[in-house]
Amino acid sequence: MKESTSYKVFKVFNALFLLLIVFVTLYPFLNVVAQSFSSESYINSGQVSLIPRGFNIETYKTISRDSMFWTNYKNTVIYTVVGTLISMFMTTIFAYAIAKKRLMGRKFFTMFAVFTMFFSGGLIPNYVLINALGFDNSIWALVVPGAISIYNMLIMKSFFENMPEELEEAAAIDGLNTYGILFRIILPLSKAVMATMVLFYAVSHWNSWFPAFLYLDKKELFPVTIYLRNMIAGATGGTAAGASADNLTQISANIKSVTMVLTILPILTIYPFVQRYFVTGIMLGSVKQ
Repeated sequence: MKESTSYKVFKVFNALFLLLIVFVTLYPFLNVVAQSFSSESYINSGQVSLIPRGFNIETYKTISRDSMFWTNYKNTVIYTVVGTLISMFMTTIFAYAIAKKRLMGRKFFTMFAVFTMFFSGGLIPNYVLINALGFDNSIWALVVPGAISIYNMLIMKSFFENMPEELEEAAAIDGLNTYGILFRIILPLSKAVMATMVLFYAVSHWNSWFPAFLYLDKKELFPVTIYLRNMIAGATGGTAAGASADNLTQISANIKSVTMVLTILPILTIYPFVQRYFVTGIMLGSVKQ
């Protein structure tokens, strides 16, 4: 069919509008990257926009020379991987169980889970519980308490409810038990929602800092978010102390930008591999057929 003039005009305006949204979305990020490579005088005078001014990588050099930074970065990778695996396992088995209409007490377990979205024990009881369990100064204080995100669990539950029951019945006839059906039939067909949940959990664990701030006392156990937070606050004795007096002014000028870039860089490298599942997983898990 031949496109009408009005439709061609609409496509032009639509393309321009989408380009404007892309620019508005990318501008803050590009500005942060530009500031991380700019010198102190240009940053303080507000002359940095999308292109670095007075190219300077002193802050990157200073941080990269500190062994504690790499130790904390390794900790973050470990916490993220272990936490994501635990969260995915717990969320998957919980969501699959309450997605089955034949489960006794299904409504109770669902409402009990939803209840925790609105009410919690409070900071002090949680702190006392973590210490009583012996989780303080360990990885378990960071990955166990928030192992299940109820929001993610509900999305996965809705996805499992939309799976054809005939698949499970055929698998049961072939001799598979409940776990066999879940791991050999259901999960291979759930790549979209699983990839979406992995992204959600990984980003959450990677950016998390308050549980570590609360439960960890040893610097060698800190995640990189605590290290960078301490740098911004001027509370670390590692990088700041190792910097020369001439570099301290420059470091304080763009330390926030550098820390943001270093924190989000790994997530940006992973996201392209899972983004094709993102929209599909959210839609499949959010819309009940």
